[in-house]
Amino acid sequence: MKYPALAAAILVLSTTAAHAAPANPKAEAQALDIAKRAIAFKSVNSPGGQTPQLAAYLKQVLVAGGFADADVTITPVDNTAYMIARWKGSEPAAKPLVISGHIDVVAANPADWQRDPFTPVVENGYLYGRGATDMKLDAAIVIATLIELKRQGYKPRRDIVLEFSGDEETTMKTSAIIAEQLKNAELVLNIDGGGGSLNEATGKPEYWTWNGAEKTYADFELTVTNPGGHSSAPRKLNAINQLAAALVKIGEYQFKPEVSDLTRAYFVEAAKYEDKETGAAMRAFAANPADKAAITTLTANPSTIGKIGTTCVSTMINGGHGLNALPERATANINCRIFPGHQPAAIMAELQKVVADPAVQFKDVTEGSIPNAPSPMRPDFVAAVKKALGKVYPGVPVFPSQSSGASDSMWFRSKGVPSYGASPVFIKDSDDFSHGLNERTPVNNIGPAVTYYLSLITDLSK
Repeated sequence: MKYPALAAAILVLSTTAAHAAPANPKAEAQALDIAKRAIAFKSVNSPGGQTPQLAAYLKQVLVAGGFADADVTITPVDNTAYMIARWKGSEPAAKPLVISGHIDVVAANPADWQRDPFTPVVENGYLYGRGATDMKLDAAIVIATLIELKRQGYKPRRDIVLEFSGDEETTMKTSAIIAEQLKNAELVLNIDGGGGSLNEATGKPEYWTWNGAEKTYADFELTVTNPGGHSSAPRKLNAINQLAAALVKIGEYQFKPEVSDLTRAYFVEAAKYEDKETGAAMRAFAANPADKAAITTLTANPSTIGKIGTTCVSTMINGGHGLNALPERATANINCRIFPGHQPAAIMAELQKVVADPAVQFKDVTEGSIPNAPSPMRPDFVAAVKKALGKVYPGVPVFPSQSSGASDSMWFRSKGVPSYGASPVFIKDSDDFSHGLNERTPVNNIGPAVTYYLSLITDLSK
């Protein structure tokens, strides 16, 4: 065996996996090795970032695993790069199955971490390092799975296209480029979305969700200008005060709560795993999105407020030009996560009505986002993920969800291509440190995830 020590580590550390022994030992050991090597690349989207080098390493792995060198391309874009690998199917006319992810990460300051963020460590059953959760481990697992499928002699009917964007965490420029190139896809498996929840007390899988929709990201800049003057001669109109009043109004405003078929299904199923009060509110809201008591409960909970409608919040503020001068200008940024079905312009107009002050000027300054509609609940996809997950976690409930954040799926959905978040990784809510300090993920996800992908990719590419 090429990686005996790593395979042994996976076996020893596995406590919640459905299988006691590695089902696919070569793939499982290789997945952990790839993940650790990938974490060591500082793949941030900034000058000196190592995303192109990481893409080059992953290409080497894919070519060594049986991909043709010409079928794995790396394209530099500004400070980053994206990679597209194509496994050609037996029917060139069939629309391809796209597996989507990203290899860039959020910046991390080593001084703030207990361990260096770009030095991978396996400790107490966890893989530590920037990208361990978002999403280098996922990328490594799917690469190892594709290589395992080639090792087994699998022949797909449709092309399988693996693509990794290089700036998903920032401008999403490469994400948009990739979606334009692959807009003829049959469907997209976004391995940077969905996933399972582990019980906080037992560590056992509770449920797993796939993402079929996501909210639209938007940034609105608010600006108030004023002639200014000497601070010893205050005037009634003060740019900072006017802006502050507008921000208070926005902070107190709640957009109309709403549900879709997808979020209703989520609330009904997820309610079973919440505390009594939250669960009751979720069921009541699913039945009647105008239920005031349910809205009050769900709005008060940071983990549910984003699921019941559009949210807008102040994220940055700047004003004034001197300690002894009246401000001539004050600006603030309002970040919105918009429920599917609404355009950013309509949300900005709604906020203007809330503020009701013509002195406050609004401007849409959004970058790296585009409105998108939910993906259909395709029976073939739903059946395939239920079958795949059932092979490793039999009896674990599977149901849809909507992401409150942004992902590469939006670019495909904007092109009319169905995209589904379908990561097989399970994690406790208390262990989710994506974008935060000391990011980590249980390594016992690897074995079940490989088995899951073997089933899912095969079923959707036949």
